[in-house]
Amino acid sequence: MREQRWESRQSLSFPQVLDLLDRLQARGLHPVDPEKEGICYIEEWPVPSPETVHRLDQWPLEDVTMVHVLDAWKDDFFLLAGRYHSTFQRYQSVSAYCSISHPWHLSGHLATLQPLAMFWVGFRHTHSFIRIRFQTSRVIAQGESCDPHQRPIWLEERQAAFHEAIELLDLPIDVSIQKDRITLRNTHEDVPFFCSWPDAFGPCQFEFNSSDPFDFLVPASGLASTHRLPTATVRIYLTGFSRDALNEFKTIEPGVRTIYRCSAHICLTDLPALLDIVGTGGRLYTTVSEFRTQALLPDSSDAAAIVGIMGTGNHYQLEVRLNMMPLPMDQTSAWLEELLSHSMAYAPLSPFP
Repeated sequence: MREQRWESRQSLSFPQVLDLLDRLQARGLHPVDPEKEGICYIEEWPVPSPETVHRLDQWPLEDVTMVHVLDAWKDDFFLLAGRYHSTFQRYQSVSAYCSISHPWHLSGHLATLQPLAMFWVGFRHTHSFIRIRFQTSRVIAQGESCDPHQRPIWLEERQAAFHEAIELLDLPIDVSIQKDRITLRNTHEDVPFFCSWPDAFGPCQFEFNSSDPFDFLVPASGLASTHRLPTATVRIYLTGFSRDALNEFKTIEPGVRTIYRCSAHICLTDLPALLDIVGTGGRLYTTVSEFRTQALLPDSSDAAAIVGIMGTGNHYQLEVRLNMMPLPMDQTSAWLEELLSHSMAYAPLSPFP
Protein backbone atom coordinates (compact mmCIF):
# COMPACT_ATOMS: atom_id res chain seq x y z
CA MET A 1 0.00 0.00 0.00
CA ARG A 2 1.01 3.63 -0.39
CA GLU A 3 2.54 4.96 2.82
CA GLN A 4 3.47 8.29 4.33
CA ARG A 5 7.17 8.48 5.13
CA TRP A 6 9.64 10.66 7.03
CA GLU A 7 13.39 10.40 7.51
CA SER A 8 15.81 12.15 9.85
CA ARG A 9 17.56 15.22 8.48
CA GLN A 10 20.85 14.38 10.18
CA SER A 11 22.73 11.11 10.38
CA LEU A 12 23.05 9.13 13.60
CA SER A 13 25.88 7.15 15.11
CA PHE A 14 25.21 3.59 16.19
CA PRO A 15 25.20 4.54 19.91
CA GLN A 16 22.49 7.08 19.05
CA VAL A 17 20.49 4.28 17.43
CA LEU A 18 20.65 2.31 20.68
CA ASP A 19 19.68 5.44 22.63
CA LEU A 20 16.58 5.70 20.44
CA LEU A 21 15.45 2.25 21.58
CA ASP A 22 15.66 3.40 25.20
CA ARG A 23 13.69 6.54 24.37
CA LEU A 24 10.92 4.57 22.67
CA GLN A 25 10.74 2.15 25.58
CA ALA A 26 10.46 5.07 28.01
CA ARG A 27 7.41 6.23 26.04
CA GLY A 28 5.69 2.90 26.64
CA LEU A 29 6.49 1.34 23.26
CA HIS A 30 8.14 -2.02 22.63
CA PRO A 31 11.25 -1.61 20.46
CA VAL A 32 13.29 -4.60 19.38
CA ASP A 33 15.79 -6.22 21.69
CA PRO A 34 19.15 -5.39 20.03
CA GLU A 35 20.48 -8.84 20.98
CA LYS A 36 17.60 -10.75 19.36
CA GLU A 37 17.60 -11.82 15.72
CA GLY A 38 15.49 -9.91 13.23
CA ILE A 39 15.34 -9.18 9.51
CA CYS A 40 17.64 -6.67 7.85
CA TYR A 41 17.12 -5.78 4.19
CA ILE A 42 20.20 -5.24 2.03
CA GLU A 43 19.77 -3.22 -1.16
CA GLU A 44 21.92 -1.66 -3.86
CA TRP A 45 25.06 -3.53 -2.78
CA PRO A 46 27.56 -3.24 -5.67
CA VAL A 47 29.22 -6.57 -6.36
CA PRO A 48 31.81 -7.57 -8.98
CA SER A 49 30.67 -11.22 -9.16
CA PRO A 50 28.13 -13.68 -7.70
CA GLU A 51 30.83 -15.08 -5.40
CA THR A 52 30.89 -11.81 -3.44
CA VAL A 53 27.75 -12.79 -1.53
CA HIS A 54 29.93 -15.29 0.41
CA ARG A 55 30.96 -12.34 2.58
CA LEU A 56 27.52 -12.61 4.19
CA ASP A 57 27.82 -16.32 5.02
CA GLN A 58 27.81 -15.71 8.78
CA TRP A 59 24.13 -14.73 8.56
CA PRO A 60 21.16 -16.71 7.18
CA LEU A 61 19.96 -15.08 3.94
CA GLU A 62 16.64 -15.03 2.09
CA ASP A 63 15.40 -13.68 -1.25
CA VAL A 64 18.90 -13.30 -2.66
CA THR A 65 18.58 -11.40 -5.94
CA MET A 66 21.24 -10.22 -8.33
CA VAL A 67 20.20 -7.07 -10.17
CA HIS A 68 21.68 -6.06 -13.52
CA VAL A 69 21.54 -2.29 -14.06
CA LEU A 70 21.86 -0.86 -17.55
CA ASP A 71 22.46 2.87 -17.23
CA ALA A 72 21.81 5.18 -20.19
CA TRP A 73 20.47 2.23 -22.18
CA LYS A 74 18.91 2.91 -25.60
CA ASP A 75 18.73 -0.37 -27.51
CA ASP A 76 15.85 -2.66 -28.52
CA PHE A 77 13.81 -3.87 -25.54
CA PHE A 78 12.42 -6.87 -27.43
CA LEU A 79 15.90 -8.18 -28.22
CA LEU A 80 17.13 -7.56 -24.68
CA ALA A 81 14.18 -9.38 -23.08
CA GLY A 82 14.55 -12.21 -25.58
CA ARG A 83 18.21 -12.73 -24.69
CA TYR A 84 17.47 -12.86 -20.98
CA HIS A 85 14.56 -15.22 -21.56
CA SER A 86 16.74 -17.58 -23.63
CA THR A 87 19.22 -17.86 -20.76
CA PHE A 88 16.36 -18.18 -18.27
CA GLN A 89 15.02 -21.19 -20.18
CA ARG A 90 18.32 -23.02 -19.79
CA TYR A 91 18.35 -22.58 -16.02
CA GLN A 92 14.68 -22.32 -15.08
CA SER A 93 13.40 -24.04 -11.96
CA VAL A 94 10.45 -23.77 -9.61
CA SER A 95 12.31 -21.29 -7.38
CA ALA A 96 13.96 -19.17 -10.09
CA TYR A 97 12.52 -16.13 -11.79
CA CYS A 98 13.67 -13.21 -13.90
CA SER A 99 12.03 -9.83 -14.43
CA ILE A 100 13.01 -6.76 -16.45
CA SER A 101 11.87 -3.22 -15.64
CA HIS A 102 11.70 -0.33 -18.10
CA PRO A 103 10.15 3.16 -17.82
CA TRP A 104 7.35 4.36 -20.09
CA HIS A 105 5.40 7.58 -20.48
CA LEU A 106 1.71 8.35 -20.30
CA SER A 107 0.53 10.27 -23.34
CA GLY A 108 -1.40 13.13 -21.74
CA HIS A 109 -0.70 15.76 -19.11
CA LEU A 110 -2.35 14.69 -15.85
CA ALA A 111 -2.66 16.63 -12.61
CA THR A 112 -2.68 13.63 -10.27
CA LEU A 113 -0.19 11.29 -11.97
CA GLN A 114 3.42 11.77 -12.98
CA PRO A 115 3.99 11.24 -16.71
CA LEU A 116 6.72 8.67 -16.03
CA ALA A 117 5.45 5.17 -15.21
CA MET A 118 7.14 1.77 -14.98
CA PHE A 119 6.53 -1.74 -16.25
CA TRP A 120 8.09 -5.11 -15.51
CA VAL A 121 8.08 -8.18 -17.75
CA GLY A 122 8.84 -11.37 -15.87
CA PHE A 123 9.41 -15.08 -16.40
CA ARG A 124 8.72 -17.86 -13.92
CA HIS A 125 8.72 -21.64 -14.17
CA THR A 126 5.14 -21.98 -15.43
CA HIS A 127 4.16 -18.50 -16.58
CA SER A 128 5.15 -15.00 -17.60
CA PHE A 129 3.75 -11.74 -16.27
CA ILE A 130 3.55 -8.04 -16.95
CA ARG A 131 3.28 -5.50 -14.14
CA ILE A 132 2.29 -1.85 -14.53
CA ARG A 133 2.82 0.84 -11.88
CA PHE A 134 1.93 4.53 -11.80
CA GLN A 135 3.41 7.32 -9.69
CA THR A 136 0.97 9.79 -8.17
CA SER A 137 1.73 13.50 -7.87
CA ARG A 138 1.40 13.14 -4.09
CA VAL A 139 0.56 10.42 -1.60
CA ILE A 140 -2.98 10.30 -0.24
CA ALA A 141 -3.06 7.06 1.69
CA GLN A 142 -6.03 4.83 2.36
CA GLY A 143 -8.12 6.34 5.14
CA GLU A 144 -6.98 9.90 4.44
CA SER A 145 -9.41 12.54 3.23
CA CYS A 146 -9.26 14.41 -0.05
CA ASP A 147 -10.87 17.65 -1.20
CA PRO A 148 -14.27 16.42 -2.46
CA HIS A 149 -13.94 18.65 -5.53
CA GLN A 150 -10.61 17.01 -6.39
CA ARG A 151 -11.64 13.39 -5.91
CA PRO A 152 -13.39 13.03 -9.31
CA ILE A 153 -10.20 14.25 -11.00
CA TRP A 154 -8.10 11.65 -9.21
CA LEU A 155 -10.53 8.89 -10.16
CA GLU A 156 -10.98 9.93 -13.79
CA GLU A 157 -7.25 10.35 -14.42
CA ARG A 158 -6.41 7.02 -12.77
CA GLN A 159 -9.07 5.32 -14.87
CA ALA A 160 -7.72 6.95 -18.06
CA ALA A 161 -4.15 5.91 -17.25
CA PHE A 162 -5.14 2.30 -16.67
CA HIS A 163 -7.16 2.35 -19.90
CA GLU A 164 -4.11 3.59 -21.80
CA ALA A 165 -1.84 0.84 -20.46
CA ILE A 166 -4.45 -1.86 -21.00
CA GLU A 167 -5.07 -0.80 -24.60
CA LEU A 168 -1.36 -0.64 -25.40
CA LEU A 169 -0.92 -4.15 -24.01
CA ASP A 170 -4.23 -5.47 -25.41
CA LEU A 171 -5.25 -7.05 -22.10
CA PRO A 172 -8.75 -8.30 -21.18
CA ILE A 173 -9.18 -5.96 -18.21
CA ASP A 174 -12.16 -3.73 -17.45
CA VAL A 175 -11.63 -0.51 -15.50
CA SER A 176 -14.50 1.18 -13.70
CA ILE A 177 -15.30 3.48 -10.80
CA GLN A 178 -17.29 1.69 -8.12
CA LYS A 179 -18.09 2.96 -4.64
CA ASP A 180 -15.88 5.99 -5.28
CA ARG A 181 -12.80 3.87 -6.04
CA ILE A 182 -11.06 2.51 -9.12
CA THR A 183 -11.82 -1.16 -9.74
CA LEU A 184 -10.03 -3.43 -12.21
CA ARG A 185 -11.58 -6.72 -13.32
CA ASN A 186 -10.00 -9.44 -15.41
CA THR A 187 -12.58 -10.67 -17.92
CA HIS A 188 -10.62 -13.93 -18.33
CA GLU A 189 -11.24 -15.22 -14.83
CA ASP A 190 -9.07 -18.31 -15.27
CA VAL A 191 -5.94 -16.13 -15.65
CA PRO A 192 -4.19 -14.93 -12.46
CA PHE A 193 -4.55 -11.18 -12.03
CA PHE A 194 -3.45 -9.00 -9.10
CA CYS A 195 -3.96 -5.38 -8.09
CA SER A 196 -1.77 -3.71 -5.48
CA TRP A 197 -0.14 -0.52 -4.23
CA PRO A 198 -3.48 1.06 -3.25
CA ASP A 199 -4.01 4.61 -2.09
CA ALA A 200 -7.22 6.48 -1.23
CA PHE A 201 -8.52 6.04 -4.80
CA GLY A 202 -7.70 2.42 -5.55
CA PRO A 203 -4.70 0.47 -6.88
CA CYS A 204 -1.69 2.09 -8.51
CA GLN A 205 -0.41 -1.24 -9.88
CA PHE A 206 -1.63 -4.40 -11.55
CA GLU A 207 -0.02 -7.65 -12.65
CA PHE A 208 -1.38 -9.89 -15.40
CA ASN A 209 -0.14 -13.47 -15.91
CA SER A 210 0.03 -15.76 -18.93
CA SER A 211 1.02 -19.38 -19.45
CA ASP A 212 2.72 -18.30 -22.70
CA PRO A 213 6.28 -17.11 -21.92
CA PHE A 214 6.35 -14.94 -25.05
CA ASP A 215 2.94 -13.32 -24.58
CA PHE A 216 4.15 -9.92 -23.39
CA LEU A 217 7.41 -9.40 -25.28
CA VAL A 218 5.94 -7.55 -28.26
CA PRO A 219 3.33 -5.51 -26.30
CA ALA A 220 5.94 -4.55 -23.70
CA SER A 221 8.26 -3.37 -26.46
CA GLY A 222 5.47 -1.08 -27.61
CA LEU A 223 5.14 0.25 -24.08
CA ALA A 224 8.91 0.83 -23.90
CA SER A 225 8.74 2.83 -27.14
CA THR A 226 6.58 5.47 -25.40
CA HIS A 227 9.58 6.47 -23.27
CA ARG A 228 10.37 10.03 -24.37
CA LEU A 229 13.93 10.40 -23.13
CA PRO A 230 16.90 9.39 -25.30
CA THR A 231 18.10 6.79 -22.78
CA ALA A 232 16.59 4.77 -19.94
CA THR A 233 17.73 2.92 -16.84
CA VAL A 234 16.78 -0.73 -17.22
CA ARG A 235 16.97 -3.25 -14.38
CA ILE A 236 16.94 -7.04 -14.59
CA TYR A 237 16.15 -8.98 -11.40
CA LEU A 238 17.52 -12.53 -11.12
CA THR A 239 16.35 -14.63 -8.16
CA GLY A 240 16.99 -18.27 -7.33
CA PHE A 241 19.73 -18.99 -9.89
CA SER A 242 23.00 -20.87 -9.47
CA ARG A 243 26.33 -19.08 -9.70
CA ASP A 244 26.94 -20.66 -13.11
CA ALA A 245 23.65 -19.25 -14.33
CA LEU A 246 24.38 -15.80 -12.90
CA ASN A 247 27.78 -15.76 -14.56
CA GLU A 248 26.16 -16.61 -17.89
CA PHE A 249 23.49 -13.92 -17.45
CA LYS A 250 26.27 -11.40 -16.94
CA THR A 251 27.63 -12.06 -20.45
CA ILE A 252 24.38 -10.88 -22.10
CA GLU A 253 25.16 -7.16 -21.80
CA PRO A 254 28.85 -6.16 -21.61
CA GLY A 255 29.49 -3.50 -19.01
CA VAL A 256 26.34 -4.23 -17.01
CA ARG A 257 26.46 -2.94 -13.44
CA THR A 258 25.62 -5.63 -10.86
CA ILE A 259 24.14 -5.12 -7.42
CA TYR A 260 22.70 -7.46 -4.82
CA ARG A 261 19.57 -7.30 -2.73
CA CYS A 262 18.53 -9.79 -0.07
CA SER A 263 17.38 -10.07 3.53
CA ALA A 264 19.61 -11.26 6.37
CA HIS A 265 18.68 -12.63 9.79
CA ILE A 266 20.80 -10.57 12.16
CA CYS A 267 20.79 -8.94 15.58
CA LEU A 268 20.69 -5.16 15.65
CA THR A 269 24.13 -5.21 17.26
CA ASP A 270 25.46 -6.83 14.05
CA LEU A 271 24.41 -3.84 11.97
CA PRO A 272 27.83 -2.07 12.04
CA ALA A 273 29.61 -5.24 10.87
CA LEU A 274 27.10 -5.72 8.06
CA LEU A 275 27.42 -2.08 7.04
CA ASP A 276 31.20 -2.49 6.81
CA ILE A 277 30.69 -5.30 4.30
CA VAL A 278 28.18 -3.60 2.00
CA GLY A 279 30.33 -0.46 1.91
CA THR A 280 29.41 3.02 0.78
CA GLY A 281 27.33 1.85 -2.17
CA GLY A 282 25.01 -0.50 -0.32
CA ARG A 283 22.00 0.29 1.82
CA LEU A 284 20.55 -1.46 4.87
CA TYR A 285 17.13 -1.24 6.47
CA THR A 286 15.75 -2.84 9.61
CA THR A 287 12.64 -2.21 11.69
CA VAL A 288 13.15 -1.27 15.35
CA SER A 289 9.57 -0.56 16.49
CA GLU A 290 5.97 -1.02 15.36
CA PHE A 291 2.98 0.48 17.13
CA ARG A 292 -0.47 2.02 16.73
CA THR A 293 -0.42 5.79 17.05
CA GLN A 294 -3.47 5.95 19.32
CA ALA A 295 -1.27 4.45 22.03
CA LEU A 296 0.41 7.87 22.12
CA LEU A 297 -2.25 10.05 20.46
CA PRO A 298 -5.55 8.81 21.91
CA ASP A 299 -7.62 11.61 20.36
CA SER A 300 -6.30 11.21 16.79
CA SER A 301 -6.91 8.79 13.94
CA ASP A 302 -5.32 5.41 14.60
CA ALA A 303 -2.43 4.80 12.19
CA ALA A 304 0.04 1.93 11.98
CA ALA A 305 3.58 3.23 12.51
CA ILE A 306 6.90 1.58 11.71
CA VAL A 307 10.17 3.07 12.93
CA GLY A 308 13.21 1.82 11.06
CA ILE A 309 16.93 2.37 10.73
CA MET A 310 18.60 2.91 7.36
CA GLY A 311 22.34 2.42 7.06
CA THR A 312 24.66 3.53 4.30
CA GLY A 313 28.34 4.42 4.25
CA ASN A 314 29.28 4.75 7.90
CA HIS A 315 26.16 6.41 9.22
CA TYR A 316 22.50 5.75 10.00
CA GLN A 317 19.22 7.54 9.48
CA LEU A 318 15.81 7.17 11.05
CA GLU A 319 12.83 6.32 8.90
CA VAL A 320 9.17 6.39 9.91
CA ARG A 321 6.37 4.97 7.78
CA LEU A 322 2.68 5.49 8.49
CA ASN A 323 -0.19 3.81 6.68
CA MET A 324 -2.00 7.15 7.10
CA MET A 325 -1.34 10.43 8.86
CA PRO A 326 -2.86 10.47 12.36
CA LEU A 327 -2.76 14.29 12.39
CA PRO A 328 -2.51 17.00 9.73
CA MET A 329 0.87 17.05 7.97
CA ASP A 330 2.55 19.79 10.04
CA GLN A 331 1.30 18.34 13.31
CA THR A 332 2.39 14.83 12.35
CA SER A 333 5.91 16.07 11.56
CA ALA A 334 6.11 17.96 14.86
CA TRP A 335 4.84 14.94 16.80
CA LEU A 336 7.42 12.65 15.21
CA GLU A 337 10.22 15.06 16.06
CA GLU A 338 9.07 15.22 19.67
CA LEU A 339 8.75 11.44 19.88
CA LEU A 340 12.13 10.65 18.33
CA SER A 341 14.07 13.74 19.46
CA HIS A 342 15.42 14.19 15.93
CA SER A 343 14.55 16.65 13.16
CA MET A 344 12.46 14.80 10.56
CA ALA A 345 11.78 15.59 6.89
CA TYR A 346 8.81 14.36 4.89
CA ALA A 347 10.26 12.02 2.26
CA PRO A 348 7.80 9.84 0.31
CA LEU A 349 9.24 6.55 -0.85
CA SER A 350 10.19 6.41 -4.51
CA PRO A 351 7.75 4.18 -6.41
CA PHE A 352 10.45 2.90 -8.75
CA PRO A 353 13.85 1.34 -7.99
